[in-house]
Amino acid sequence: MVCVLFPFVLSFDKKVAFYKTWKYLFPAIFINGVFFILWDILFTAKGVWGFNPDYILGIYVFNLPLEEVLFFLCVPYSCVFIYEVFNAYVKRDVLGGCGQRISVLLSVILLVLCIIYYDRLYTLVNAGVCMILLVFATFVIKFKNLGRFYLAYLVSLIPFLICNGILTKLPVVIYNNNENMALRIYTIPVEDVFYCLSLLLIPILLMDYFKSRKENIN
Repeated sequence: MVCVLFPFVLSFDKKVAFYKTWKYLFPAIFINGVFFILWDILFTAKGVWGFNPDYILGIYVFNLPLEEVLFFLCVPYSCVFIYEVFNAYVKRDVLGGCGQRISVLLSVILLVLCIIYYDRLYTLVNAGVCMILLVFATFVIKFKNLGRFYLAYLVSLIPFLICNGILTKLPVVIYNNNENMALRIYTIPVEDVFYCLSLLLIPILLMDYFKSRKENIN
């Protein structure tokens, strides 16, 4: 909950006016949350990861700790907030036309990971989902703010990795190395970098879709 406190308070900043996006953001976060919670339920049942009872309240929703469910509401809110702050305060698209090239490079890397680690469930599904999202955003709907998205994503990685570093160091979340590459950033599985990308990209694409649909109706 701490990760969402400052973004929530600053949502009423006059220049960002993040609260004005809530009618698009909350449905996007809900849909995103349903997807990731279903993913979480499946992977918990499959033993891809688990939760240390010593560090959780003991309240479960759909067989997941309450804290885990709240994670999929709070973290996307905070990350999308960062994206909107950059849109409001950084007028120049810093990455310019590099968005498509970044997507292509990442997609190739993710495809290679899917091939090499086809027998590691977390790596395969995580890389596969992320690759499909990138291809969809870049070449199917041709999302126009890819450069801005990647910049916000890089900044979002900082609090995301700090948060995950704490969760995996204690540990609150315990990963099964038989289902991932067993490569770590400190105590965090490398795959979580792509997990974060998907967690941020889905609500942003949905928000953009809801806004466009509203404009077309009007």
